[in-house]
Amino acid sequence: MTIRVLIVDDEALLRMAFSMLLEAQPDMAPVGEAADGVGAVRLAREVRPDVVLMDVRMPGTDGIEATRQIIEACPRSRVLILTTFDLDEYAFAGLHAGASGFLLKNTRPEEFLTAIRSVAAGDAVVSPRITRRLLENLRPHLTGGEADHDERLGRLSAREREVLVQVGRGLSNTEIAAALYLAEATVKSHLGRVLHKLELRDRIQAVIFAYESRLIHLA
Repeated sequence: MTIRVLIVDDEALLRMAFSMLLEAQPDMAPVGEAADGVGAVRLAREVRPDVVLMDVRMPGTDGIEATRQIIEACPRSRVLILTTFDLDEYAFAGLHAGASGFLLKNTRPEEFLTAIRSVAAGDAVVSPRITRRLLENLRPHLTGGEADHDERLGRLSAREREVLVQVGRGLSNTEIAAALYLAEATVKSHLGRVLHKLELRDRIQAVIFAYESRLIHLA
């Protein structure tokens, strides 16, 4: 299966570099380029990409608003935000807008390609440095305590709640399996049901939900 990628960046040279890198991969293909958010939304509606590589700072409609509009118009498309700005505000805004990943543009090519494949497969990707800062600074940005969260948590079994707690703490499926004495395939099945019952797109949205619902707390 070929991963169809839409490239969105206001710098033509970067779009070219990303396109060349993708074309060199046997399982990826660039299906369009846009220099701003308006063009990104229009193209996404036309080509229905598997993954959108999204710049944050662009003229007019920025990457955050474009992400929100693309997720609404193309629910099956995944957005991977790329930025040179290692700032929490972009991580929070992008992830809350529905992005499935957040990477800095200086990420190594092999990690960049792995991120695209992971996002296309339905997982979530956030660079380790941003993950740490995200968890450390998440509390001030949460709404928390909403009746909606309580109602949705009530849909989960006790075991599914345990899995959600571990996901919220940033553990991988392998680490969760070891912590809960489960097979990794069982953890994956539980997580799939958690996402379905809570109406969440992916793992990173589950992390945000776990903190917003106060199911787990930051130390």
